[in-house]
Amino acid sequence: MFDKFKGMLSKIEKLPIDEKIHVINEMRALIHEISPFKDQPIDFVRWISNKNVKGNTYNPNSVAPPEMQLLECSIDEDGYTQPIVSWEKDKNDFEIVDGFHRHRVGKECEDIAEKIHGYLPLTVINDSQTGVGDRMAATIRHNRARGKHSVDSMSDIVIELKSRNRSNAWIAKHLGMDVDEILRLTQISGLTDMFADDDFTDSWDIGVFEEGVDDIVLEEEIND
Repeated sequence: MFDKFKGMLSKIEKLPIDEKIHVINEMRALIHEISPFKDQPIDFVRWISNKNVKGNTYNPNSVAPPEMQLLECSIDEDGYTQPIVSWEKDKNDFEIVDGFHRHRVGKECEDIAEKIHGYLPLTVINDSQTGVGDRMAATIRHNRARGKHSVDSMSDIVIELKSRNRSNAWIAKHLGMDVDEILRLTQISGLTDMFADDDFTDSWDIGVFEEGVDDIVLEEEIND
């Protein structure tokens, strides 16, 4: 069996680069279908043309120039050790859930783009997580453990989820927040009336919180 497989691989090796990548992706997809780990997105990493991979419109994660330079150096020296997390909007049209800066390095750094032949390594989230609320929550979960979130952007996320009828309990659970943090973020937006019927503590005063709010960020270890 393995001899036949090796013979097949020798034929694939001779294909033009784009065709070779397509065939390898298809082979990995077939193996993924019978894998005992097929419910884990990491089980199937596919290489997708960077032209077909785009950022989302809601990610509040930011990385300062020195960290971007370090990320570029890391990928240049070590290669891609983590795939970009995505969802497939349409056939061969992918939007990033996590890994926007890894995606930028692969697109914008010519030497790295050349090394990876204009492609990017992607995993695709499970079908059950493709709703916009689920994708937004997944992005925040990935980011909060290591990124830097601007308060205004996080506030926009909470309001967006609330407008999609996500409960405070859902937001707290899926974004790793407590109810007081949710209240602070809604106060920034000036939409506290939206939460008037909710059971929050009164431990936060909007007048006090707004003082110096421009200097507040939620900082954690940056890794992307």
